Amino acid sequence: MPWHKLRKASWLVAWHIRDETYSKALAEIVNHQHRIPFATHWGEGTTSSSDGQRYRAGGRGEAAGQVNAKYGNDPGVTFYTHVSDQYAPFHTKVINATMRDATHVLDGLLYHESELRIEEHYTDTAGFTDHIFALCHLLGFRFAPRIRDLADKRLYVPGKPAQWQALSSMIGGCINTKIIGQQLSEVLRLAASIQQCTVTASLILRKLGSYPRQNSLALALREIGRVERTLFMLAWLEDPALRRRVTAGLNKGEARNSLARAVFFNRLGELRDRSFENQRHRASGLNLVVAAITLWNTVYLERAAEQMAKSRQFDPALLQHVSPLGWEHINLTGDYTWHTNKRVAKGGFRPLRNPRNSSGAP
Repeated sequence: MPWHKLRKASWLVAWHIRDETYSKALAEIVNHQHRIPFATHWGEGTTSSSDGQRYRAGGRGEAAGQVNAKYGNDPGVTFYTHVSDQYAPFHTKVINATMRDATHVLDGLLYHESELRIEEHYTDTAGFTDHIFALCHLLGFRFAPRIRDLADKRLYVPGKPAQWQALSSMIGGCINTKIIGQQLSEVLRLAASIQQCTVTASLILRKLGSYPRQNSLALALREIGRVERTLFMLAWLEDPALRRRVTAGLNKGEARNSLARAVFFNRLGELRDRSFENQRHRASGLNLVVAAITLWNTVYLERAAEQMAKSRQFDPALLQHVSPLGWEHINLTGDYTWHTNKRVAKGGFRPLRNPRNSSGAP
């Protein structure tokens, strides 16, 4: 690369590669995909799921990684990402590999910059605690985790457990309504502080988790969470549609993780950044590429569906089962060549591929 181009690239990195620019770029891509009518086949953009994806730390970044016994003895870093029901990854952050995912659930719901209005959120077992149940309710989200050991969880009821004979085998105790009444104003003040970004949700949840058990605010929040968890468990047991909805949402997050893993091939798929700032940029850049692929696929899936609809070659009801996360048509490795004379004009599109052509060429 000529020296002047290298200097230009260094200047762009120094002035434009920042957390806020990554966030704004991601919001633009997510918003554009959200406005495409075809995306409504997958959802209205009102539900989401979140999950952590671990990447091994290697080279100079090995010292900055943490060891989680769940994944073996190799150090690593976790990227925690929120994905909408339209497959858009609208928020990501780097978290400690040894930290519980639940600590960071609310950050993605509250602090993303996209136009999505999330109403219901799904996680796996690592993404839930009673505190999360309580804060999600107070902040206007319906929290619906898929709890692996649900049979071992217990219900909490108002009054004496003896009043609920039919549920005696499932009851773990009674709700401490007294402490909820005493600390309600503090709980509401905490929720307002989180919503107004006076303090981040992940920070206050870490603080609450480190407080002694007798801390009144933490206990009151736990009691509210037990109420919400009990109501959710009853709804889970009697509502098959809820179970299917949660599973479908989590599967979208897993599909996004597969695409991210395929894109993250540089440096043998290892995270070799030593500083936390560079790790954040690596996570944001990866998420930006995944969001761009999702947008690209959404645009061209819509055009392909419109063309097929003219000849009535398919059932439109099947479109909800199509995913915009495929990457077989994307050259992830090899040489990248941009021809100036072959640029697509603004507002134009590349030609669709002919399915009858076995070579896959346009």
